[in-house]
Amino acid sequence: MTDRHLIVLTVNGSEHEAVVEPRKTLLDVLRHDLGLTGAHAGCEHGVCGACTVLVDGEPVRACLVFAVQAEDADIRTVESLGRDGELADLQQAFREHHGLQCGFCTPGFLMLAEGFLAQQPDADRDEIREAVSANLCRCTGYQTIVDAIAATAARRRDTEKEATK
Repeated sequence: MTDRHLIVLTVNGSEHEAVVEPRKTLLDVLRHDLGLTGAHAGCEHGVCGACTVLVDGEPVRACLVFAVQAEDADIRTVESLGRDGELADLQQAFREHHGLQCGFCTPGFLMLAEGFLAQQPDADRDEIREAVSANLCRCTGYQTIVDAIAATAARRRDTEKEATK
């Protein structure tokens, strides 16, 4: 008999119940049980970053986390970024700077960048380059991804300065 657990996950601000085996990954629950297919299953070994989501604000490889481990956490997926059909600033920057090509790795980069910029809003290009080196992209050469994240950081800083005037 298979041991199964009822868990409640908070994903993108909403609570979701799921009955899972202890070995089921967060990625599998997000994609197969909740229908949130933005996080991609790439290497399934935590190397590529295609499955990156935010767990309590930290970028995490969803393929390496068991769903039962994430029960009391705040989980954000790429689906949380845009609102009412509008792209988030980071998504718009990726579009403007051609920070994507095939798009497979893009959701992971977006969530990595979202978590990174929340922690380091004043990051310079070298720090951004170091952060994005954690994820793999076979198409862009990374420069356009760095450009997009740097542009977002600059825009957010400018917006914050304007708001404090």
